[in-house]
Amino acid sequence: MADFINVGFGNMVNGDKIISMVSTDAAPVKRMIQNARDEGKAVDATCGRRTRTVLVMESDHLILSALTTDTLSSRCHNKRSDEDEENER
Repeated sequence: MADFINVGFGNMVNGDKIISMVSTDAAPVKRMIQNARDEGKAVDATCGRRTRTVLVMESDHLILSALTTDTLSSRCHNKRSDEDEENER
């Protein structure tokens, strides 16, 4: 079953398809975002807010999120911990 993660404002992403989560502070990441926008592979899930995290997906799409990498990372970790507890039962 797909492991969906809330990336903010009711937007959900399949957590099994995430390759990495990176902060947008570095110039190479900003170039990645611009290239993905030009190619039509950027999905903006910020609802008009500042992009703080970029999720790189297996399909080469980039998901732009207004949440921090720490917040998204903890959501992924909590989701996996809940699944582990259910499997132990």
